[in-house]
Amino acid sequence: MKRIVVLISGNGSNLQALLDQSAAGLLGGDVVAVVSNKADAYGLERARMAGTATAVLPSKDYAERDSFDAALMAQIDSYTPDLVVLAGFMRILTPGFVRHYQGRMINIHPSLLPKYQGLHTHKRAIEAGDSEHGCSVHFVTEELDGGPVALQARVPIFAGDDEAAVAERVQVQEHAIYPLVVRWFCDGRLVMQQGSAFLDGTLLPAQGHAGD
Repeated sequence: MKRIVVLISGNGSNLQALLDQSAAGLLGGDVVAVVSNKADAYGLERARMAGTATAVLPSKDYAERDSFDAALMAQIDSYTPDLVVLAGFMRILTPGFVRHYQGRMINIHPSLLPKYQGLHTHKRAIEAGDSEHGCSVHFVTEELDGGPVALQARVPIFAGDDEAAVAERVQVQEHAIYPLVVRWFCDGRLVMQQGSAFLDGTLLPAQGHAGD
């Protein structure tokens, strides 16, 4: 079983989806630890209720990003993970940190990448008049929200939708596709090579795997 460490900063709803799938034996790996940069993150309570180890490294305790990331790297590596999963971890990671986990760190982003990298994605999609929105699971590279995409899910945007309505619709899909991509990785089906994502030995297109 692959060893998974999840990084969070907040509520941890995607973490819960991973914990549920792990408990059901459907994840292909075990969530061995949950690490947060915020002591009051509710996701830590989710982890404790699942019997999963937790650790807190308050980013405010570190004067520089490099020193925080070095401490975070040491904490993560103490769990000897095969995969690092970012689940609402609200930190921009340093290049050295990203390189250390290259090919074994994934993130979920609430947009159809490469559209709307960064923050406020739902608001930006509504204001642009988009008819659809969604989420993307991608490998983490030094480009913010720019790594190769493994899988996307699309949702409609209806007239009169506000950010909350769109966010809720997207989150349902996040909880479905994130555990699936983790399973692909744990089963050895998904890899990143030479800056691209491959599933079952086949190069994935820019939008990731096209689901059935």
